Amino acid sequence: MATRADAIAIAREHFQSGQFLKELGARVAYQTESVNADKADALRAYLVENLQPALAELDFKTRLIESPTGRGPYLIADYQEDASRPTVLTYGHGDVVDGMAGEWGEGLNPWQTTIRGDRAYGRGTADNKGQHSINMAALRAVKQARGGKLGFNAKFIIETGEEIGSPDLRQVCDAHREELKADLFLASDGPRLSADRPTIYLGCRGGNRIHLDVNLREGAHHSGNWGGVLANPATILANAIASLVDGKGRMKLEVLKPPPISNRVRAALADVKIEPSADEPALAPDWGEEGLTPAERLYAWNTLEVLAMSSGNIEKPANAIPGRANAVLQLRFVVGTKHLEVIDAVRTYLHANGFPMVEVSGAQRFAASRTDMDSPWIDWAVDSIRTTTGKAPAVLPNTGGSLPNDVFSEGLGLPTIWVPHSYPGCSQHAPDEHILLPVTEEALTIMAGLFWDLGETPRKS
Repeated sequence: MATRADAIAIAREHFQSGQFLKELGARVAYQTESVNADKADALRAYLVENLQPALAELDFKTRLIESPTGRGPYLIADYQEDASRPTVLTYGHGDVVDGMAGEWGEGLNPWQTTIRGDRAYGRGTADNKGQHSINMAALRAVKQARGGKLGFNAKFIIETGEEIGSPDLRQVCDAHREELKADLFLASDGPRLSADRPTIYLGCRGGNRIHLDVNLREGAHHSGNWGGVLANPATILANAIASLVDGKGRMKLEVLKPPPISNRVRAALADVKIEPSADEPALAPDWGEEGLTPAERLYAWNTLEVLAMSSGNIEKPANAIPGRANAVLQLRFVVGTKHLEVIDAVRTYLHANGFPMVEVSGAQRFAASRTDMDSPWIDWAVDSIRTTTGKAPAVLPNTGGSLPNDVFSEGLGLPTIWVPHSYPGCSQHAPDEHILLPVTEEALTIMAGLFWDLGETPRKS
């Protein structure tokens, strides 16, 4: 009689045989850069040539859904075994950020998986091809262990536009609501808390980009002939930003802040330690909101970050007062923040406090979302991961970054459980992106355990 241990052993063997890395290498080879318009064919080919055959081997029925606005397509896959059993919906994205070819370490190619020590390099290894490949392989292991059965029903939606903000995902999910109906959303993206601690997170922080522009005049003017009588847009911009956030990263404007942290969230984060590894940046002392732990600042609070600033030519500065200055800020926010009011509130505040010349606009808004902290699926997932690994997973109310979780939690009304398979130092969105081989092997066993346990779980009414 097949057992949970059998499924986990099959998943482990799939990794140790080299077959998993071979499959991942074939997926990394597709140059699926959604930020580059000339890669549309690669986005489609990734779904049609690679994922559709792979899911068909698992007895999923698959079909492509065209983007309603002409962007990259979507893949919906469906496996129906028994209507009386629970149904899980999972998600992944086949697109990646720019490959940044030529900027990687010596001998590394973004479109090839290269093994060095305990790392597998390649664009998409961590975000997100490696992660949905792990989940697909774990499904295969459970199906093999159960003699061709999963013990539950499963659905996939794979998009090809996550790296450009998932612009059509909500519309597609709304249009195919019945087709995506499930009891649980279980997917993987982003990093673990740390390489050695399995992690669950229940949603994500949202994001608002805030553009600040000071356009005073055309061209620059000699700083000796005009200094002291012409307003300097860079000086104005720096002071405008300083009126919103101080020199220790603490926000000054109340609308930028979230509601007080709940006792339930504080309790979940009580044993969460933010401890960067040797190759990750050290935490800044005395940075961020006072009275909070690093975990609370990262997962339960808002931050206002300056992403970019520009005025004059930093490479070849002239002895001249620039005519323009521009900055892009980002508010990362948790559930409960009045994020729809942020742009207007920042504009009103700056214009009323000596900065009427600062133009304020917004772009790239992502919603914050979170599964109810009392959901029984949380304890179910924790128990499963602990049984597989012997470790107590970290339970985060949300990831520090942004994902389209609200499409599933709010739009489809599903409890959302994310089990990430990467780690903070993976160089996601940068040259030298990679996964850690020990984490990958453990992740395969974790997901095989979760999927096995789902097949043992009665459908919740």
